[in-house]
Amino acid sequence: MEKKKKSTFREYAEAIVIALVLALFIRTFVVQAFKIPSGSMEPTLEIGDHILVNKFIYGIKIPFTSINLFPWEKPKQGDVVVFIYPLERSKDFIKRVVAVEGDTVKMVNKKLFINGSEAPDVHAVYREDVIFSAEAQKRDNFGPVTVPRGKLFVLGDNRDRSLDSRFWGFVPLEDVRGKAFIIYWSWNSQGMSVRWGRIGHLIH
Repeated sequence: MEKKKKSTFREYAEAIVIALVLALFIRTFVVQAFKIPSGSMEPTLEIGDHILVNKFIYGIKIPFTSINLFPWEKPKQGDVVVFIYPLERSKDFIKRVVAVEGDTVKMVNKKLFINGSEAPDVHAVYREDVIFSAEAQKRDNFGPVTVPRGKLFVLGDNRDRSLDSRFWGFVPLEDVRGKAFIIYWSWNSQGMSVRWGRIGHLIH
């Protein structure tokens, strides 16, 4: 009888260990969940949205190294990416890629230009009428700058309320955690309600 109890306990223990290992593997290499804490990506992503991020699409990152194996593709213009915040590496940020290596970026009176042409900036939202000069701050008039090799230039969709590459520079490719692809839960903390219409919404 005692032997049977030990055997049952061992089976449960092994099942738990396997589940934990699988969960850690999935979180490290496949998919990770993130919560949106600020309004810098509104209206694409709202405060309280819970999203899933594809971690293998840009390659499998070997933990504690800069090695990136089997990338399916590189981040491109329009991708919404999660990355390590360059100024505080314990934090993750989420922004939209607007330029990749070799591209020249410029903003003139809140209009985005890539390689000399005005970009079809369909996701951008500007909610303030005031326009700051480049001397006052870099929000509305910026550049031109050319994105170095192995870097990205990212912006928040809520352009007037986003701390992004205009202020702290480029994102190294090795710091990109993955591509956001779906909202799996959304909670409005002010209204204390679920945003049912946002659940299952694909992120573009």
